[in-house]
Amino acid sequence: MKGHHLAELNIGRLLAGVDDPRVAEFIDNIDRINGLGKRMPGFVWMLEGSGGPGATGHAIGGDALLVPNLTVWEDAASLETFVWGTVHKQFYEKRAEWFEVLGKMHFVMWWVPEGHKPTLDEALERLEMLNERGDSPDAFGWDYLKEATMWKTHGCQVAAE
Repeated sequence: MKGHHLAELNIGRLLAGVDDPRVAEFIDNIDRINGLGKRMPGFVWMLEGSGGPGATGHAIGGDALLVPNLTVWEDAASLETFVWGTVHKQFYEKRAEWFEVLGKMHFVMWWVPEGHKPTLDEALERLEMLNERGDSPDAFGWDYLKEATMWKTHGCQVAAE
C-alpha cells in the first residue's frame, strides 16, 4: 500500500515462567531471532522488548507470561520472508513446545502511515477489532492479503485451534 507500512502484533502465552527449563530454548534465542529480524530487508521497526516475557515491561493485562511481538515492515513480502524464509521458521514450528494454545485469534496486521510506530495499546485494539469483526481493512490476518502466499504452505493457522 503506497505511503504505508505493514504493522503486525503476535501474542503468545508461555507455558511456564522465564526461568523454567521448558521455555529455555525460546528465551535463550529471543535476542538472536529479534536481531535477525532487525537486519532483514524490509524491516522498519520493533517495539523494544518485543518477543520477550513480561519482565520487559510489556505485560498484557498484568500477565507476565503473555509475550507480545510488535513490528513494522515495508510490505507483506518482507514479513513473510522473515517468518518463513529464515531460521525463525524453525522456532515458529516449535511454538507448541513453549506456548499455550490461545482460545481466540492472537495475530493481527494492519497498514500504518510510513514513519508511524504503533503502541502496544493500539495493536491490542486492532487485535480486538479482528476478533470482533473478522478481516477488514483496519485489522486482518494473512488470508486477507492477496499478495501473501507463504503462510498457506508453512502451517500458519488462520485462527486458534
